[in-house]
Amino acid sequence: MLSFKGKPDGHTEILFTPLEPYETPDALNRICEEYNIVIGNMKLEPLIAITVFIHDFLCIHPFNDGNGRMSRLLTTLLLYRNGFYVGKYISLEAKIAKNKDLYYDTLNRSQYGWHEGNEDILPFIKYILGTILSAYKDFEERFSLIERKLSALEIVRNASQMKIGRFSKQDIRELCPSLSLSSIEGSLRKLVEAGELKKEGQGKATSYYRIK
Repeated sequence: MLSFKGKPDGHTEILFTPLEPYETPDALNRICEEYNIVIGNMKLEPLIAITVFIHDFLCIHPFNDGNGRMSRLLTTLLLYRNGFYVGKYISLEAKIAKNKDLYYDTLNRSQYGWHEGNEDILPFIKYILGTILSAYKDFEERFSLIERKLSALEIVRNASQMKIGRFSKQDIRELCPSLSLSSIEGSLRKLVEAGELKKEGQGKATSYYRIK
């Protein structure tokens, strides 16, 4: 069982050789036990312990497919259990998906030497913590839009002012989770009619940008 990355020219590059199938159950039990001990004794900051656990899980690579998706679900679950609820409002999966190349590059660098116990996990820790921090910043932006009692039009106007250059309806929807899709569409239409926004394209290719 090998972890590999496809190249544009059709050949594949081996990134990491995980454990053999017969080694997997014991390895999973071991990292779960170690994680519980560290969390239970508060020997390590939970965010670091979670990241180390996820890194080891990915190195063990217990499934033929879906290890990355499962690792992100585990990350969200472990964050919940340690009082970090940002994943309930901001998708960590989506944030990682926006820059998969950086994710795989960081994981690849951090996995090197794992079998010998001399890997450098720091790049992966920095990447995951940076993703979590970015999620909290997104949540803060969204909360700032709804913490005051504003109309749907004002909320969408404020959201559009946070965007630089062209943006889509989905971009506004992500910033305005309290609004229905119809409210967002209606508010965008009013802002276009008022001359505050310019609309370009049609259907899924529709984009907007501020003109004043």
